[in-house]
Amino acid sequence: MCCSGECRPLGWLLGLPFAFLSLLVSLVGVIVWIVGLLLSCICPCCLCVTILVEVAIELIKAPLHVMEWFTSQIPC
Repeated sequence: MCCSGECRPLGWLLGLPFAFLSLLVSLVGVIVWIVGLLLSCICPCCLCVTILVEVAIELIKAPLHVMEWFTSQIPC
């Protein structure tokens, strides 16, 4: 029997501890993002700082990616 919709509470509950860990990683991403923005204001020609800021943005989005992955892996 299949669920009607995208509601998967079991996947959400199992993914919660991992989402908490990725939330801590996203806090590190926020710090890296702020430092990267400051460095890019000082030296805008530096390409590695731009890449660092892009990686930081992906770290900030990590909790959402983790929860989406877990809810997609667990059937209803």
